[in-house]
Amino acid sequence: MDAFVTRIRKCKVDPTGEKGKEAGPDSEQDERSTEDEGRLEQRLQYCSGLVEDDTEFTEPLPWKKIEAEGLDCDYTLLFPRLHADSHFQQLEKEVQYLSGDLAKVQVFGKFHNIPRKQATYGDPGLNYSFSGLKLMARPWTPVLEIIRDQITEATGHTFNFVLVNRYKDGNDHIGEHQDDERELDPASPIAAVSFGAVRDLVFRHKEARGKNAARKIEPVKVALQHGSLLLMNWPTNVNWYHSLPVRKKVLTPRISLTFRRVIKQHKSQK
Repeated sequence: MDAFVTRIRKCKVDPTGEKGKEAGPDSEQDERSTEDEGRLEQRLQYCSGLVEDDTEFTEPLPWKKIEAEGLDCDYTLLFPRLHADSHFQQLEKEVQYLSGDLAKVQVFGKFHNIPRKQATYGDPGLNYSFSGLKLMARPWTPVLEIIRDQITEATGHTFNFVLVNRYKDGNDHIGEHQDDERELDPASPIAAVSFGAVRDLVFRHKEARGKNAARKIEPVKVALQHGSLLLMNWPTNVNWYHSLPVRKKVLTPRISLTFRRVIKQHKSQK
């Protein structure tokens, strides 16, 4: 694997991305914290039902840094299992998914049914365009506001839009793509929250795609746990594609919430 590193973050994510840039590789900030690593592992066990003690879900959050060439992500388990279960159930009640032509995607000029359910929510007047679709944000639901605010508290970043994807089982999937639409604020990360079945998110470098790839760079795989939060920081979506591949053995649903910061366009820009 090409320069793939994981380490534990001991503090909240710096919204500016500037903190610690002058520190050397041997600085205390970059050292693996055995205590925090243990806390993150206990969170994993709790979310998997292996332990019942919820005391490890306290501040500060233990963050795992996921890095490769041009890839920068931060990962943590944000929600205890009971909270994650409750949020999942509320999402099942509140989210209204797209249908008809809005539930199709354009590939090479042709429209195909999307192999998952989708919905868009956010602040008033926001639109988001991707794969030949232009979608208007519905007003925030109560549970989406709660989750959004908890992400902001944990990271310091604010978000005004969320794309909801529901995968009914392992047959539902999403192909390789980059979240690089022009409406997105390039200075803001994308915050991906997962509820339900554990699914693999696979990152592939843009120069290592296809049979005639220019370079040989190993993909990076992240198992997204129930209640987890993954921050995709710049320049990840510049250099890497990501996908959620088919997993035939997964029989239960998963809901993905990708919170974004959309730049509201003036009428002259539309």
